[in-house]
Amino acid sequence: MEAFENADAVERILDQWRRERPELDVFPMGVLGRMKRCALLLEKQLERVFAQFGLCAWEFDVLATLRRSGAPYCLTPTVLFSSLMITSGTLTHRLRVLEEKGWIERIDSDQDARSTLVRLTDVGFNLIDAAVTAHVANEQDLLQALSSRSQQSLNNRLAELLASLELRGE
Repeated sequence: MEAFENADAVERILDQWRRERPELDVFPMGVLGRMKRCALLLEKQLERVFAQFGLCAWEFDVLATLRRSGAPYCLTPTVLFSSLMITSGTLTHRLRVLEEKGWIERIDSDQDARSTLVRLTDVGFNLIDAAVTAHVANEQDLLQALSSRSQQSLNNRLAELLASLELRGE
């Protein structure tokens, strides 16, 4: 009984399933359950750092996508929504919010008079540069419980899983 009391939340659920349905192999439920629980807990920790900069996760994602695109930190809306895996309607709303905050601007394209580009403003650039520095430090802190070797192994296994899931399609 002591092992049950010291188990993580997922293990307690698995123990209940093993008791109720001993014929089921619930091992995959444990792996995926832990991944989901980790994702939820990590999201809270990431959001905490974003909030220090007045950002939410989606705002960080849009600004970071523009920042990592390189100078002139400018992308078409199509490239942006494809990269962020959101709909064009969702992007339109998000861009309006970010523009109102002064973090991005929409400019006419030199190549196509019918299209616009989305560009970081100087304020947006400075904000995302500071936020991404704190974000990376936070991520390093969140992984410190694992050795460098364990982090690399976890990364490799997750890359394998991600590749297999991506092959199945969205």
